Amino acid sequence: MNTTWTTEKVLAIYNKPLIELMYEAAKTHRENHNPLEVQVSTLLSIKTGGCPEDCGYCPQAARYHTDIDNNDLMSVSQVKAQALRAKSNGSSRLCMGAAWRNIKDNADFDQVLEMVKTVNSLEMEVCCTLGMMSEGQAQKLADAGLYAYNHNLDTSEEHYKEVISTRGYDDRLKTIENANKAGISVCSGGIIGMGESPKDRAGMLSTLANMNPQPKSVPINSLVAVEGTPLEDQKNVPIWDMVRMVATARIVMPKAVVRLSAGRTEMSDEGQALCFLSGASSIFAGDKLLTTPNPDINKDMELFGILGLSPKAPFVDGDQPETKATAPSCMSTEGNVKWSRPAHKIERNENAKSRAKQLRNN
Repeated sequence: MNTTWTTEKVLAIYNKPLIELMYEAAKTHRENHNPLEVQVSTLLSIKTGGCPEDCGYCPQAARYHTDIDNNDLMSVSQVKAQALRAKSNGSSRLCMGAAWRNIKDNADFDQVLEMVKTVNSLEMEVCCTLGMMSEGQAQKLADAGLYAYNHNLDTSEEHYKEVISTRGYDDRLKTIENANKAGISVCSGGIIGMGESPKDRAGMLSTLANMNPQPKSVPINSLVAVEGTPLEDQKNVPIWDMVRMVATARIVMPKAVVRLSAGRTEMSDEGQALCFLSGASSIFAGDKLLTTPNPDINKDMELFGILGLSPKAPFVDGDQPETKATAPSCMSTEGNVKWSRPAHKIERNENAKSRAKQLRNN
């Protein structure tokens, strides 16, 4: 039976004693995912700056005076080169972001569709974040081979108006609905550290958790305060807040990939390890997240080595470890857990790969 996640229910989980919260989240994570795999994604800004919106956190808004240089839409060949570089560094997903308020049916959109087809041909998951989109535009992206669409809620509906005035909360929900109708995997999460309360954080997670279906991917971002934006004076959130958000998201959306996203440059290795333990199963690699700093890929791989983590293959959503009746059947001679995918998971993943291959060959 589906659970209705009220803000109060989610807040009660968020406010649990941290040790208990982490334990419950880690248990949920292991029941639904391979805890030794983390998806590595690369976020690429294909069109930077000049956005007409007034999102208080965003250095790409045209109305703010930041050090961001405006760049025209990248060429298909440039995107292909960046995708190949990302793949060679272990990324299984490329997320392309354009600083648009909404998609327009023009030559630029046609060029993005070609980018999607090109990256799909490289056997990588293709994700886009292009602002608001109509149902028809979502279908065109799906037909081109788009695997996922990112459209964050950012915060609770109540706090939203304190951060953004040029786009409504319902607009965001409509875009997510359009992605779902087109059969595109939804990626939607938010940002903490924008002056919101714990109740606002719980409200955002409850909205996501009550979606049918729930998002396949939930990015949890810590605000990177950029000089020149309205939120430039916001303090970094404590790592414990990030752990609580990751753990709560894991519990209320057990099948989703929880993404440890912006703000990792301010986190210690130990802090990130606590997030992985609490259910985070994806990171963004590369020196930038659109326009803000991000840890170097070599540093990430060093941390993976310390923790015994490995990058996840593409086209694998929420892989569940095979459960056995007795403990010895899932243990190696060294006492380490062996993880394998159940037959129904393998079939689903092969179907996803088959669909992507068919799109590439069309």
